[in-house]
Amino acid sequence: MTEPFVHIENLSINFRKNVVWAELFWTINKGENWLLTGASGSGKTVLAKVIAGLIHTSGSLEINYRGNLTPKTLFVAQWFPFKDKQGTANFYYQQRYNSTEAEDCNTVWEEISAYCKTLGKMEQNGMAILQSFDLLHRKDAPLIQLSSGEHKKLQLSKALLLQPQLLILDNPYTGLDAQTRQNLNTLINQACAGGMQLILISNDGNEPSCIRHFAKLANGKFSTSLTRDVEIPNAVKANITLPAFLNTPLFENQELVKLTNVNIQYGEKIVLNHINWTVKKGEKWLLQGPNGYGKSTLLSLLTGDNPQAYANEIYLFGKRRGSGESIWDIKKNIGFISPELQWFFEPASTVFQTIASGFFDTAGLFRKVSAEQNQKVIQLMELLDLAAEEHSLLTQLPLGKQRLAFLARAIIKNPPLLILDEPCQGLDQQQTNLFNNLVDVLCTTNRSLIYVGHFENRLPGCIEHRLSLNNGVATNIGQLLEQEITT
Repeated sequence: MTEPFVHIENLSINFRKNVVWAELFWTINKGENWLLTGASGSGKTVLAKVIAGLIHTSGSLEINYRGNLTPKTLFVAQWFPFKDKQGTANFYYQQRYNSTEAEDCNTVWEEISAYCKTLGKMEQNGMAILQSFDLLHRKDAPLIQLSSGEHKKLQLSKALLLQPQLLILDNPYTGLDAQTRQNLNTLINQACAGGMQLILISNDGNEPSCIRHFAKLANGKFSTSLTRDVEIPNAVKANITLPAFLNTPLFENQELVKLTNVNIQYGEKIVLNHINWTVKKGEKWLLQGPNGYGKSTLLSLLTGDNPQAYANEIYLFGKRRGSGESIWDIKKNIGFISPELQWFFEPASTVFQTIASGFFDTAGLFRKVSAEQNQKVIQLMELLDLAAEEHSLLTQLPLGKQRLAFLARAIIKNPPLLILDEPCQGLDQQQTNLFNNLVDVLCTTNRSLIYVGHFENRLPGCIEHRLSLNNGVATNIGQLLEQEITT
């Protein structure tokens, strides 16, 4: 009888005195590719790290490598860690928009070519994988200037270049546009046809056709099947009662944002090309576009983080950018979430500190809060079911709860404008429903919204308008039809 490729017996793990899962048994035979699902916090990532040898626990784990591919299990995390040329990762959020400081980072091509050399592969292999992920035109871009979606593409490019015998992908579709998700599945199918085996962690329903086996973690129990356990989205609106301090924001100007013929360029790359756009009081917008085609740069102009705003005609909350207002005058009117903000956030922050930092628009809490501010934080933790994690380090929580903490941080000031860039990354379906329901309720108070999301069936129902960017050009500015957000 042929020995299995992966054999797990009686694995158990506890986290913070709670059993994540106990006495887990799992056999993966040669040629099998698996989808691993489960709610956020059920232990999927922990199990993946155990298999990859990154976490040690009780029980038996055996992996029998064979074949011509690299005898290795590679775990690809949701985040893409990178370092500067001195080998440190001490970056700050606005650094990506400062061209002089970008020189401290490798370019995309320097990163890929060095990796190819390490693996003993030809540079043509690196060129080909960049082309497959539509990154070749960004080969000279410093890593610090990549969008979250482009970072994910680079991370996946390196994983597929390695050609490990077992590849474990933790939510790889997070932050990827529809075309890139399709390209990724094609590349995965090709790699698995060549002998690679896959464990895919995902609840998105986008798995490649090579997957024929399914596993699920739920309530500390592990189950397997040959059919996909399809999760039906809950369409019932939650009964959400907002704290009194989140009433209608006090802001009189009817135009919150106005961009007139805005152009942004880095070297020869035109990022934004003659953008004209107005966001009025109470309007809810969807901002769309392929990865790396201008969305993050556009948002950075609105949040006050991009110095090129001064060279353009941009009006924020009734004032021309550069007319004497400070960055804090801008940020006090904006509640903001983005993957990049979470990357560069103070890693030693607790849940309470993360939420409270929203009062001061800092990437961590560096001053004492008042009694009134303390009470508002407590009310939001209770609203989002985070009270039990008040003193927990944010980085130790499941990504879904981290995102909810950042939502609380975004709304703590009761801002007239919410800018939510891929806010549901890492959330399971139940948390996505809760998050978007809460956004819908927040936007009944004449609040404006700019929402970036690549999954059109996971958007708040309040969205009315759409701005699409492609190669820095606004290809669609107008009303969003109802049928377009339900497909």
